[in-house]
Amino acid sequence: MIACLSSNLPNLHSTPTAPGQTTSEPDSKPQARKLKSSPQLNRWSRARSVRSGRKLDRLCHRSPQSSVNFQVRDRDGVDLEPERISDGEDNVEAMEGKSIYMVSDGTGWTAEHSVNAALGQFEHCLVDRNCAVNTHLFSGIDDVEQLMVIIKQAAKDGAMLVYTLADPSMAVSAKKACELWGIPSTDVLGPITEAIASHLGVSPSGLPRGAPGRNFPLSEEYFRRIEAIEFTIKQDDGALPQNLQKADIILSGVSRTGKTPLSIYLAQKGYKVANVPIVMGVELPKSLFQVDPEKVFGLTINPLVLQSIRKARARSLGFRDEIRSNYSEMDYVREELEFAGRIFVQNPVWPVIEVTGKAIEETAAVVLRLYHDRKHKCSMPRISKRY
Repeated sequence: MIACLSSNLPNLHSTPTAPGQTTSEPDSKPQARKLKSSPQLNRWSRARSVRSGRKLDRLCHRSPQSSVNFQVRDRDGVDLEPERISDGEDNVEAMEGKSIYMVSDGTGWTAEHSVNAALGQFEHCLVDRNCAVNTHLFSGIDDVEQLMVIIKQAAKDGAMLVYTLADPSMAVSAKKACELWGIPSTDVLGPITEAIASHLGVSPSGLPRGAPGRNFPLSEEYFRRIEAIEFTIKQDDGALPQNLQKADIILSGVSRTGKTPLSIYLAQKGYKVANVPIVMGVELPKSLFQVDPEKVFGLTINPLVLQSIRKARARSLGFRDEIRSNYSEMDYVREELEFAGRIFVQNPVWPVIEVTGKAIEETAAVVLRLYHDRKHKCSMPRISKRY
């Protein structure tokens, strides 16, 4: 699904001005600012339209007073190419749909993930009814002038504003400006910060992460995460089976069940993860059955989905559809999943996690819940149950 800009969007190659003023191209061509890439905001690839592969090279120019990071992407993180229409005066780049502006004085991680979580409640609309949603991330906005430029643009675009601004004065300015121009807005960070301040009886610093005065020394946790990432990379795809006993978590499953991305995601949280592929005709390492079985997790998936993923993988490697391969043949896929299933049955302490339709974050949440339940000896359902 594509996401769209409304027809009242001003020419982005002109310097933003206050309402009522006219804009024109400066005599000297301004320097184009390279946009900062944003990670994927949403995971609903079914919502992408046939136009989602097009790219929009949209650059925001520096004005003498301010510069703003402006990016336009569809919900799967793909840059979009707009249609040009004429409003009688200028050629305006415009597309249809609802817009959500996310403004942060830091990286924008909190705003992005909050919007991502909220959009998850509207999948029935985003996918089934083809509702178009366009998201814009503005990170590193640390002064009111930059903030006002963005809010004025949001008013022209008919957008909603979601902001995470640690400085209370900036947050108040955003709220008042949105009320003035009739922009629906949500302060993600403010209410919870105020609640925690009241609970602790301490005033917040009002400084965003990375601001001067908030330079924290590298902690033991930081180095633990780096060590976990290095370990996990070395243990990918069944490498160095003699080190399995050093892993906190071991993932096992057939090819394309998401073992590697899940391993990296968990490693970034500080867990040493090894993954061991299950392949018919290839004996599993003996060390897999010698480690503590409570840290081994099986991954399984719907055979139709797995076949689709494997076919896409084969195409990405340059194999033509005419070239038949057991790797993506349904009979082989089913047989391999059944083979993995028999291994899981023989090891009933291993939880088996169904990854079909789950995002990496969702699967990771299940793994970590079970991991910590076991570590702290919490009561839990039957071990052999599929999650």
